[in-house]
Amino acid sequence: MLRAGILPGAFHLIFDMAHWRHGCPDKDPLMPSTLELIADIANLIAVLLAARNSVHTWSLGIVGCLLFGWLFFTVQLYADVTLQGFFIVTSVMGWWAWQRGNAGGELPISRTPARALLGYLALAVIVAVAYGLLLHRFTDAYAPLVDSLVLTFSVLAQLLLMRRRLETWYGWLLVNTLAVPLFASRELYLTAGLYGLFWCNAWYGLYRWRRVLQVQERLA
Repeated sequence: MLRAGILPGAFHLIFDMAHWRHGCPDKDPLMPSTLELIADIANLIAVLLAARNSVHTWSLGIVGCLLFGWLFFTVQLYADVTLQGFFIVTSVMGWWAWQRGNAGGELPISRTPARALLGYLALAVIVAVAYGLLLHRFTDAYAPLVDSLVLTFSVLAQLLLMRRRLETWYGWLLVNTLAVPLFASRELYLTAGLYGLFWCNAWYGLYRWRRVLQVQERLA
């Protein structure tokens, strides 16, 4: 946990890093900013912990989301800024749910009914189209529809992750497939590469969670 006295300095550092990225016209666009680098490392560790079914994914994820939110704001990916705010709130909720969400006990891995999952997917697409149209009409957002799809599918995957549902990993596979070319097109090459690793990690998480679920079902 960060001590209270460190927080003001941390936010000042983040501001300086974001200002440096956009205030240096001679900066090589292929080189990531310090902000991007730190955000990517924090989020990479967080998703690796999620794949290993570790509750510590939530605490580190909150830090990573704060950094990503600032980074995406600087490159006009406003739907992704909104998404990071959602992630912070749900990370706190997920942190509690994994430890106390099963009648005061640890929440087990489970499956989502197919009909419910299809309904969630349809709702995510409808909301993405509506939000993308709003961003296109009222902001200077880049690729608002794709950015909004990343937003809504991420929301769905995060909600499934909060409830320790196996299908969360299918959601993250979809999110990462969309996110890699989106971030690369904004010259966030390190972040695009990171989301490529997230894509691989989603397969690993799916594999590990399936094994844990099989053990749970045998013991039930």
